[in-house]
Amino acid sequence: MEERSVQEIITASHWPRVMAATALGMLALFLFVLTVSAVKSYHYIGVGISPSNTIQVTGEGTVYAIPDTATFTVTVQNTAADVQTAQTKSTTQANTILAYLKAQGIADTDIQTTDYEIQPQYSYSDAACPAAVGTTVVYCPPGKQTLTGYQVSQTLTVKVHDTSKAGAILAGVGSNGASSVSSLSFTASNQDDLQAQARDKAIAAAQAKANDLAKALGVHLVGVVSFNENNGGTVYPMAYATADGAAMKSQVAPNIPTGQNKITDDVTVTYEIQ
Repeated sequence: MEERSVQEIITASHWPRVMAATALGMLALFLFVLTVSAVKSYHYIGVGISPSNTIQVTGEGTVYAIPDTATFTVTVQNTAADVQTAQTKSTTQANTILAYLKAQGIADTDIQTTDYEIQPQYSYSDAACPAAVGTTVVYCPPGKQTLTGYQVSQTLTVKVHDTSKAGAILAGVGSNGASSVSSLSFTASNQDDLQAQARDKAIAAAQAKANDLAKALGVHLVGVVSFNENNGGTVYPMAYATADGAAMKSQVAPNIPTGQNKITDDVTVTYEIQ
């Protein structure tokens, strides 16, 4: 057996240590990558851990506003033996109302057709039942349905930005051929701002309630854990409707108070305490 050189002996004894060091280095690199990935999956240390000590309070905010916009619907309706005649009548009346509204300063953008319908009209007659003879069971024949014509209706939704004119315009559309006027409501043009004011009041009420409760319990508020808003919306003061266009022609302009709208907002806030 030939003797190995000194260099070969040194190399052979060093190789296992090199392999072990390489394996340890790869393991360390693998653990480092896992750690970085885990940290990146969180926005901050401890996220997702719900506080164990909390209090929950509610708050309500209310603001009032005088509405500056009136909205209502106008419908014209006509019936004739054929569709074309019914449409012609309804179109003529609708055009008359549109001309009147524009003469009152209502912009095209504030007049919108929100419904247009053509409905067949039928008459129904019951068939005569044969006379019963003895104990014989008698079956009556079905009734008869007869097409009598067509009804055409068109509904316009109108916005009036000068609420002081609302009553006069309601009377005016009636005298210009409207079959019905309905769904009058009053709104404020800055509705979003009013809703934000109501929300701010609700949050302030919840904050005040939380401070009082924390003081009574002998604890301190740390911060907000959760927040929920229940938008209460607007309570309108009134609605107005008439159903008979012929009756409206003899009416004077109605006096329509706008009143004021109530805008509410409710919030629920959870605070961490210590």
